[in-house]
Amino acid sequence: MNKKIIGAALGLAVLAASSAASAHVDVAVGVGIPVGVYAPPPPPVYVARPVGYGPAPVAVAYRGDGDWRAREWRERREWREHEWRREQWREHEWREHNRWGGY
Repeated sequence: MNKKIIGAALGLAVLAASSAASAHVDVAVGVGIPVGVYAPPPPPVYVARPVGYGPAPVAVAYRGDGDWRAREWRERREWREHEWRREQWREHEWREHNRWGGY
């Protein structure tokens, strides 16, 4: 009875091992028969057209007014300078007319 249990356990182990071993194994049989090899024709060769030179492009200079952010910044800076100069002039006139600091 002991031998039958050991034999059955050994048989199950062999079956389990063989199924696990052949899980990702491919078996292939190849027979080599010489056959003529067909090669496709080479791809066509394209030749570039000759380079033609035309007149030189005309240089165009832009002032940069296309960028609204730059224009806005410039306008605000000019406005601040104008206001600063106006305030300086007003202060100058006030000092001259009121004789500020001079009795």
